[in-house]
Amino acid sequence: MAAEQSAEQFRGQARLPGFAAPRRYDLRLAPDLAACAFAGSVAVDLHVAAPTRFLVLNAAELDVAPGGVGFAPAGSGQVLQPVEVTNVPEDEILIICFNEVLPLGEGTLTIEFQGTLNDKMHGFYRSVYELNGEKKNMAVTQFEPADARRCFPCWDEPAFKAVFKITLEVPSETVALSNMPVTEEKVNGPTKTVYFQESPIMSTYLVAVIVGIFDYVEDFTTDGTRVRVYTQVGKSAQGKFALEVALKTLVLFKEYFAVPYPLPKMDMIAIPDFASGAMENYGLVTYRETALLFDEKHSAAANKQRVAVVVAHELAHQWFGNLVTMEWWTHLWLNEGFATWVSYLAADQFFPEWNVWTQFLEESTTGFKLDALAGSHPIEVDINHVDEIDEIFDAISYRKGASVIRMLQSYLGAEVFQKSLAAYIKRFAYSNAKTEDLWAALEEGSGEPVRTLMHSWTKQQGYPVVSVKLKDGKLQLEQTQFLSSGSTGVGQWVVPITLCCCSYSHQEKFLFHGKQEDFDLSGLMECQNKENFWIKLNVNQTSFYRVSYDEELASRLRYAIETNKLSAADRYGVLDDTYALCMAGKQKLVSLLHLIAAYKDETEYTVLAQVITISLNIAEMMAVAAPEELGNLKKFLIDFLEPFAQKLGWDAKSGEGHLNALLRGTLLTALAELGHEATINEAVRRFNVFLEDRETPLLPPDVRKAAYVALMQTVNKSNKTGYESLLKIYRETDLSQEKVRVLGSLASCPDPVVVREALDFILSPEVRNQDAIFLLRGVCSGAHEVAWQWLKENWDYILGAYSGTLLTYFVNITVSPVSSITHLHPTSLVIPHSL
Repeated sequence: MAAEQSAEQFRGQARLPGFAAPRRYDLRLAPDLAACAFAGSVAVDLHVAAPTRFLVLNAAELDVAPGGVGFAPAGSGQVLQPVEVTNVPEDEILIICFNEVLPLGEGTLTIEFQGTLNDKMHGFYRSVYELNGEKKNMAVTQFEPADARRCFPCWDEPAFKAVFKITLEVPSETVALSNMPVTEEKVNGPTKTVYFQESPIMSTYLVAVIVGIFDYVEDFTTDGTRVRVYTQVGKSAQGKFALEVALKTLVLFKEYFAVPYPLPKMDMIAIPDFASGAMENYGLVTYRETALLFDEKHSAAANKQRVAVVVAHELAHQWFGNLVTMEWWTHLWLNEGFATWVSYLAADQFFPEWNVWTQFLEESTTGFKLDALAGSHPIEVDINHVDEIDEIFDAISYRKGASVIRMLQSYLGAEVFQKSLAAYIKRFAYSNAKTEDLWAALEEGSGEPVRTLMHSWTKQQGYPVVSVKLKDGKLQLEQTQFLSSGSTGVGQWVVPITLCCCSYSHQEKFLFHGKQEDFDLSGLMECQNKENFWIKLNVNQTSFYRVSYDEELASRLRYAIETNKLSAADRYGVLDDTYALCMAGKQKLVSLLHLIAAYKDETEYTVLAQVITISLNIAEMMAVAAPEELGNLKKFLIDFLEPFAQKLGWDAKSGEGHLNALLRGTLLTALAELGHEATINEAVRRFNVFLEDRETPLLPPDVRKAAYVALMQTVNKSNKTGYESLLKIYRETDLSQEKVRVLGSLASCPDPVVVREALDFILSPEVRNQDAIFLLRGVCSGAHEVAWQWLKENWDYILGAYSGTLLTYFVNITVSPVSSITHLHPTSLVIPHSL
């Protein structure tokens, strides 16, 4: 068999061949920070399991000299030299061909290589920072999903787990970090050699190396694990909040998963140039600065919450992802969906006053939105080539994934779910697992048909809308696939129905298998003839489906909202479902506006924030589809929102909560976008004071974005004073969160000429590539065509400058608003004056 092998057969394959597998990597790297290059060598202890003349592993953008490659079979005392070393760039593989069949069993493959510290924020790359006014490079790794191969030749697939012994040769003044603690440092003049402890068994995408000059804060968990937060010099105080969260999170997850944190230390570091939000490298988690740092004076409440949730998400991966790893990228959703869900579990434990489970519904809504498109994909996607992996790091894997896990936990019960999960972690620790392995563990622990239930949610795209009618004391249920286009899909699900009637004291739950089913309400009907009769399905919105009520039931729910009979989660759900049905042409806009009016006494931040989001979306569509009605709509929305803003005011009240701080910024920003004159005037007044005195209490971080957006409403091509003032703030601050606030406001100007200038600013060296998306997200509703035109004109440059998920964001943010203006017929867009 081995004699018949040829190099050609390894090209174009989804996976590496399995005839040899790594057991241990001895990796040496020497980055040259000034020249933006690195040299390295790797000795890989292998197990050769089947006869072969070839070794096939991953390598990309590396210079491998054939003379620097050899294989030493264990105990042979000889080194076999390859007859050919073939680099296949399109498959990112290295094919090493030997003259003879390799002996079965153990052996060591050695490879010497060189590479470039790139500026693409993947592989082994450079990030620029300032130290004492001087620009410097740090060396950083970002290997997920498949970029370890850009740093060293390796078996770069999650299932090829191995141990790693890492040694770095670095400038002697720098700090060198990796997954494990340093065991020894040897200084040799201008350079030093740093030796790290050998790691436990792990996948290549979790390996991490960082070299630069940093400060840190540190503390220890109650069981002695050292935790540090590394920052740029002078910013270590901004790491204290993340450090506190990390200490508590490691202890919580040790209890929740019933397995101790496996490594001796946990380092977390803020990287100035970072493509995603954060990366869960084993023992050395990397973050954007905005996701790790919190400044007590200049960060907003929303920043604080983001830091807490992201830290919890990444630390959850240390168990769910790192200790137990997906077998292949098809099961990515399990990693990301689970970490997203459990990060809210942690945040709720530490900050119960944040009501994060109600806020979690925003995650579900994002998943709903993407999954309602005909071009969506199932949670589990067969990945047949490395190029396809980036495409599934999306709202389906993260948000829908988290939502179906929450649905399952809610159905099985929290205690059964947690115990079954702990059993799964214990069973698959230090190895790999598939989705089916988790279902098996949960089925075993609960006695419920988990596989049957969940297959319909993970193997097919989309989700159902359950239509509900009440007839002769029976609920008539019908499920169809919901599509935002208004057409009907063919999907069918096993739907965990929960429902309550008139109160939450008695609830029913059952699995809805078919297309249609009748449910006898007699056991629940306490108040059918009373005035306060209502029925709510999907109690507290714990499941991933929408509900469409007949006119009478919808009217009763509106009454239940007005009289405060529903939980915050259910108030959110009724609104979100009605909005989605309206956008799909299944209900009229007037019914949605009547429903919005029922929220006039709303008190919950997440619910009001969703009212605001929906209101602004409707205004945006109205501007295109029925501009003659826009004035009426804006008046209706301003009249609705103004009392909330007057009640909250611009200034925080003594002792007020986190959610009020979030709401104040959201409300004032919305009123500014709607052109509310009083809000804009007050914002400009406060901003002018802030411009002269950055420490003024008149413009605290929670309302700064609102003031910036309001200021931009006063800007036009002949008066750009406000725009220039914001650029001044951008240039003078070294706080990433402040820079992002400014970027998110610059393109909110109604003048397309100014929007175009703001878009051009993205491409200047002043904006880090990772931050361009914030400016794009802030493009005002009337200027999406301008952004689309700008994208087309600059496409060649953007294609060269951006890659991976950043390029995807660029296209999505710019194109989505243009392509999805409205399905509504103009005649349905009339705003009744009686509202």
